Amino acid sequence: MAMVIGYARVSSDDQDCSVQEAALAAAGCTIIRSEKKSGTTTAGRDELETVLSFVREGDTLMVTRIDRLARSVGDLERIVAVLKSKGAFLRATEQPIDTSTPAGVAFLQMLGVFAQFETAIRRERQMEGIVRAKAAGVYKGRKPSVPVDEVRRLHGEGVRPTDIAKQLKIGRGSVYRALA
Repeated sequence: MAMVIGYARVSSDDQDCSVQEAALAAAGCTIIRSEKKSGTTTAGRDELETVLSFVREGDTLMVTRIDRLARSVGDLERIVAVLKSKGAFLRATEQPIDTSTPAGVAFLQMLGVFAQFETAIRRERQMEGIVRAKAAGVYKGRKPSVPVDEVRRLHGEGVRPTDIAKQLKIGRGSVYRALA
């Protein structure tokens, strides 16, 4: 008996999957898995991996939109390859994606390219904003996690880098970078 398995994802803890879950239930999903993880990579997305390991021949993985599944062409192609190798399909409720048809596959590939482009543009705008903020003296970056002066003082007293690292609870590589 083929199943329709739903997958919902939002990027951050303050977001909610309920709208996606409702749409997936209305589309006939018998199982719905959801998670709050970034879509820029599939690494660490345990619910997605669970769904991909569970899906069987004839099953359909359903998402609301393709960007809920992947934001890079490489990740999208990997997911589709896993589904195809298992004889399963991918569909989206809000987009004409259905990998059981050639037109659906073509549309999926186009949307994957646009999702990756959108991610790259967003990252570029973020970097531009950081540059402007730094120029205005607003953005300082994160606080240093290695007390460079303390590392140098201890080293000057003859303390070995390994002991400095243990004493300050930092990595040995950080000690060497502070001394460079």
